[in-house]
Amino acid sequence: MCYGQQRGGFSNDSLGPSRRPTRPATGNAAVVEDLRGRLAETEARLARARAREADLSRRLEEMKRFVSVMEILETYLKRRFIEQQEHVAHLFTPLPP
Repeated sequence: MCYGQQRGGFSNDSLGPSRRPTRPATGNAAVVEDLRGRLAETEARLARARAREADLSRRLEEMKRFVSVMEILETYLKRRFIEQQEHVAHLFTPLPP
């Protein structure tokens, strides 16, 4: 059950000022410290997740650039291959008599 919720459907305000349940100050302090610790852990996990996301984003952009360069090279090499094929075909074609 979450902190701040009451069982039985009653809120602290419905009990009136003199009938509110009280916790010892040390109990409240312990709950506050626990919540602060959990918040700190959550913030640390969030910071790590953001750093990981930034790293993955950088790597993705690097991969996109790499793929782009590879596509340019592929286009160039295909064109050169076709030119070489045409050149070889021209060398082996018999001259007309």
